[in-house]
Amino acid sequence: MNFLAHLTLSNNDDDILIGNFIADSTRSAEYHRYKKQVVYGIELHHKIDAYTDSHPVVEESKERLRPRHGKYAGVIVDIFYDHYLARDYHRYGEYPLADFAQRCYSLFERRFSELTQGTQRMLPFMKRGNWLVNYGTEAGMRKVFSGMSHRASFNNHMNTAVDDLVAFYADFKKDFEAFYPQLEDYVQQEIQELPYP
Repeated sequence: MNFLAHLTLSNNDDDILIGNFIADSTRSAEYHRYKKQVVYGIELHHKIDAYTDSHPVVEESKERLRPRHGKYAGVIVDIFYDHYLARDYHRYGEYPLADFAQRCYSLFERRFSELTQGTQRMLPFMKRGNWLVNYGTEAGMRKVFSGMSHRASFNNHMNTAVDDLVAFYADFKKDFEAFYPQLEDYVQQEIQELPYP
């Protein structure tokens, strides 16, 4: 899953939100720098990724993209799923999407010193482009994939990924709607087992 899903699945907890946000750019050797609740967020992020990557419905989504996108299929599916989450956020989020996005941006600015260098550099662009909200629009998705295509290390066709989304829109939507409630249940179980005081 991508940013919006990870943040939405953070139980509206500031520490878990921070951990989920910085997880991809934090090594386990650096965990000692953070309080335990932030580390729980980092670990939850990795559990969400492992659950997602091994799920048969997600695999069906990736197979639809592999002929054109190869190893980037998984990354693209993660962002496609954030699109459906953003588009129908009233069904999945506790708050309106615009309010939730602003809450996240404000939290990250308030606790900026806890972010990794990578997320510190990214945050102004994320906020200016309002990524969390704009995942729900075709124009926003095209901007995301255009940027990713230019930053990728290898030749890719990610700049055309939205064409695949449009071509198989109902199929990816069906996959997301089958998968996401199962992910929600898995995450709630994981959160209930956290050793919070």
